[in-house]
Amino acid sequence: MKSPVHRCRDVEHGRGQGRTGAGTSCLQAEQRIPISKDVITSSAASAMWFIRDLCGIVCAIITWLLVLYADFVVLFVMLLPSKNLTYSIVNGTLFNILAFLALASHLRAMCTDPGAVPKGNATKEYIESLQLKPGQVVYKCPKCCSIKPDRAHHCSVCKRCIRKMDHHCPWVNNCVGENNQKYFVLFTMYIAFVSLHSLLMVVFHFLYCFEDDWTKCSSFSPPATVILLILLCFEGLLFLIFTSVMFGTQVHSICTDETGIERLKGETGRWVKVPCWEAMETAFGGPFSLSWCSPFAGLSCYRSPPEHDPVPQGKIIEEDVIEIPLN
Repeated sequence: MKSPVHRCRDVEHGRGQGRTGAGTSCLQAEQRIPISKDVITSSAASAMWFIRDLCGIVCAIITWLLVLYADFVVLFVMLLPSKNLTYSIVNGTLFNILAFLALASHLRAMCTDPGAVPKGNATKEYIESLQLKPGQVVYKCPKCCSIKPDRAHHCSVCKRCIRKMDHHCPWVNNCVGENNQKYFVLFTMYIAFVSLHSLLMVVFHFLYCFEDDWTKCSSFSPPATVILLILLCFEGLLFLIFTSVMFGTQVHSICTDETGIERLKGETGRWVKVPCWEAMETAFGGPFSLSWCSPFAGLSCYRSPPEHDPVPQGKIIEEDVIEIPLN
């Protein structure tokens, strides 16, 4: 028998149990109904996913501006003035490929539905259409009035329940969830590579300028060159540390089949965990291949049409913990 704390998947469950009484709160965990992906697919199939959050939009714009600033310094301060043409072509091509993949991954992470549960489907008609067995239990989110699948949590910024929600990241202006975790992992990985590459080039450029005349190693004045390189060095070091840590935590979450919010709330051991490699294949969309490293493979930014019947309309059920059969 699970305790009420371990049975609740979110804060709303705790409030719902208080309203439904001790009899409902003592239901066994095995009575939960696992709601399939087909059932929770959003009905807004043709709309592109985008969160209208001012803070998130500003952070996303800042992210792009920082990458473009790094690209400007690398190209116009370090590579174009270089006398070694091969060095400039190789490093310029590599840096721009990494930067392009980083921005593409950021865009996919921001514009992909992370696994949102449809709003307002906590109706008697809809629950009856699921054909549940007597004694089974479903949970309703009191904020978005949706039937909450197992391992889903409500995001106060997205204002939706998100399947396997890890956290809400303002830098991508979106939740990191079941459907876009791959793109977030790729974003952190490519930003880490971009940061490391820029730091190495800054070090080599400083050494080259110290040995040569500062007026010849850059098209900018020596003070402007030093300031631009120091700012790039600070940016690269900061983001290298930050994205490396985030990349490590995301890979760890995938391998342990446990999201960040589940660890934070102590919701561990309530589901059968899959092996690490199987979890990686699920998150990255199939067996290991080069497509794992591509932000263009896998899910589309546009949600595909649902393959199930529309959610029946009706009055929202007031209870947060709903036992079958319905009264």
